[in-house]
Amino acid sequence: MTKELESRPAIFIDRDGTLIEDEDFLADPAKMRVYDFTREALELFRDRGFLVIVITNQSGVARGLLDVSDIASVHAALDETLPGLIDAYYFCPHGPNDGCRCRKPAVGMIEDALKDHAIDIANSWMIGDKKIDIETGFNGGMSTALVMTGYGERHIRELERMPDIVADNVLEAALEIAARDNH
Repeated sequence: MTKELESRPAIFIDRDGTLIEDEDFLADPAKMRVYDFTREALELFRDRGFLVIVITNQSGVARGLLDVSDIASVHAALDETLPGLIDAYYFCPHGPNDGCRCRKPAVGMIEDALKDHAIDIANSWMIGDKKIDIETGFNGGMSTALVMTGYGERHIRELERMPDIVADNVLEAALEIAARDNH
C-alpha cells in the first residue's frame, strides 16, 4: 500500500479560543475550561475519519511565564477530558519576533505533523479564532474555518482573505465541514 492510499485528511485546530476558553498563558490545568460544544465537534471529526491535530502558539514559554511541562500538563488534562479525540499536539514556544519556522502563521508545526502522520493535506482543514490561524491554513494549502469564539469576532475584521467557513463555534464549523466533506 502506498502512503497516498494510507493518508487521511486532518483537522489542524487551534487550542485557546477554539477548543477551550482563552486563558492568557494557561499554565494550570485546573484553570482550563473546555467549551461545551468541543466534545461533539471532535467526535464528529473522528466519525468522519479525520485526524485531529492541535497546533498552538505558546509564547508564554519564551516570555518565562510558563514552561514546556505546563503545556504538557494542560494537554494531558485536555486528553483526560476528551479521551481519544485528539491525535497529536504541536506547539511553538517562541515569541512573536523570534523568526522561527513554527510560529503560526508559518507552517513548521504542519510540516512536523506531515512527517509524523500520513496526512492528505488537500482535504485537510485549519480551524481557529485568529487571523494567524486562517493565514496558517492558507500557507499550508488547506481549507480554513474561522470560529467566532475567542478572538474570532475581532479578527474577522482584520482578514485580507476570507476563510472557507465562518462559524459561531467549532461545532458549527464541524457540521459545515461534514456537510462539505467528500474524502
